[in-house]
Amino acid sequence: METRPLLIVDGANVVGSRPDGWWRDRAGAAARLRDALAPLAERGVPPELPGPVEVVLVVEGAARDVPGAPGVRVVAAAGSGDDTIVDLVAATPDRRRLVVTADRELRRRVGALGAEVHGPRWLHRAHSPGLPS
Repeated sequence: METRPLLIVDGANVVGSRPDGWWRDRAGAAARLRDALAPLAERGVPPELPGPVEVVLVVEGAARDVPGAPGVRVVAAAGSGDDTIVDLVAATPDRRRLVVTADRELRRRVGALGAEVHGPRWLHRAHSPGLPS
């Protein structure tokens, strides 16, 4: 049984939380986010989530072909990214699950399943370069 906490990041929502031109290259923005998340796999997000953690980045749309990288599993949503995140949370009821999104409806849905929910600024506090604030 997996004991590491599961950190699920709503890629489209986190990338879209800062107007830095991400819309010109959605796949590139998702890849940069993936790379910025990689250090969190070992160290976590102190002090609330010390490492190691399993990091999952959920992507959709134009970012769907972004591959995983060491420390970050990328899940391409077949349909709605929100539904994929809810499915990931529901499939792991025995683990500590943290979801990063600013989407109110998604926050409600995963919170009802017992997940902890944080906004993109929470990731920024982890001092990961390239993460939106």
